[in-house]
Amino acid sequence: MTNEEKVKKIAPWIDPEERVTVHFLDARDLSAEVTSCNYELVDLSIETHVPHMRQRISVPLSRTDISEDLSHYTRDPERPLKHRRLMLVVNDMRPPIIY
Repeated sequence: MTNEEKVKKIAPWIDPEERVTVHFLDARDLSAEVTSCNYELVDLSIETHVPHMRQRISVPLSRTDISEDLSHYTRDPERPLKHRRLMLVVNDMRPPIIY
């Protein structure tokens, strides 16, 4: 999949009310918000174990595969329910969390 195709799949998920699933090589099933995306990077705000604290990272699209997570659904009650959400599989280790 080209970076242009990835951006087209990610763009509808740039919404503060929606979450995506993120898998790293060393951390799976993370919940994150996509904050922006261009043809090189996708910016994520990943939920951490500390309430109200998020890990903000940029991931290269070249190291990211796109899939669907069938085990989660969308959360915005104002929109039609979708029984799946975007999954980003990052072919790298998760960056350390700095508090």
